[in-house]
Amino acid sequence: MSIHIAAEPGQVAPRVLFPGDPLRAQWIADNHLEQAERYSTVRNMFGFTGTYRGERISVQGSGMGQPSMAIYANELFRDYGVQQLVRVGSCGALTEALKVRDVVLAISAATDSSMNQHRFHGFDYAATADFALLRTAYDAVLARGGTPVVGQVFTSDSFYHPRPELTQHLVDHGVVAVEMEANALYTLAAGYGRRALALCTVSDHIVTGEETTADEREQTFGEMVELALESMLAVPVDE
Repeated sequence: MSIHIAAEPGQVAPRVLFPGDPLRAQWIADNHLEQAERYSTVRNMFGFTGTYRGERISVQGSGMGQPSMAIYANELFRDYGVQQLVRVGSCGALTEALKVRDVVLAISAATDSSMNQHRFHGFDYAATADFALLRTAYDAVLARGGTPVVGQVFTSDSFYHPRPELTQHLVDHGVVAVEMEANALYTLAAGYGRRALALCTVSDHIVTGEETTADEREQTFGEMVELALESMLAVPVDE
């Protein structure tokens, strides 16, 4: 039993969906998992385990930002032996090549956070997705008749960034969207020798100002969750 999750041994599945919003975790459990049972209510950061196509799947809220996410990722990897952790969240598009409601498969994540600088004593660490999960997600998009959007994201420590003009330097080097968790998630997964992937739906467009409605976000998030579930099941785990 961990401090912030408090699930009993065996209550968390080896494959975990990882939204930021705990109410989104409940929505996923209610709409995408069968026989889902809640294993944690600590700090109202809900966690559930159910089944999808006969396989055990958990969904755990992570909160917003890398420090909050890292608490739950550490405990899931360390205390519950989680093998696959797939973030299902939102992002802001930084380039007109992306459209609202596109799902970005984050191959890597740049950041303005100092978390990795402390971890690697000032070295720059390239935080990257697990290739097996990325490949299966890519194939799943193709199988659905879509065009996969694979790119580097910017994991920002600030939702309201004081210097938004600085992101243009990132765009000039191929960064396509901004979010708040992927860099630390990829780093922690690598350190534990586990698999992680961030799937992010474009909920708003930084360039054009376009935003999705609440109903549109729910529908698009549902498609992203199904993509994440299909991708995880295609990659074996050791129970």
